[in-house]
Amino acid sequence: MNVSPVNDPLDLLTNKGNRQASFLSPIWNPFACTLAGFGLAIFVNWGFRKPVMSGIQKHIAFAAIGGGAGYYFDQKRNEYLAKRDAVLRHYIELHPEDFPVKDRKKYADVLESWVPVR
Repeated sequence: MNVSPVNDPLDLLTNKGNRQASFLSPIWNPFACTLAGFGLAIFVNWGFRKPVMSGIQKHIAFAAIGGGAGYYFDQKRNEYLAKRDAVLRHYIELHPEDFPVKDRKKYADVLESWVPVR
């Protein structure tokens, strides 16, 4: 089996279209926050001793606010991660001597051989 060398450290921080986001990745935060908003409306009704599904417009509004908040948080997280990767990429470009390309090692090369003692 041919073991390829580790990618250049800059390659680890760039996405050239090789990595595909999972199905749930773009919708997880908005979906979870929508459910949290809906649950909050149920909890508020329960706290005021009303039927939990009364005032359905409140449930819809809380779910919409939660979905919007989840989308906003997702965008902010993506901006933060993109900025962090750009800073790391820039640092690696300025200090290439600190990030040499190393060959991958197999476990057989790293671990010592083990013989059970009975």
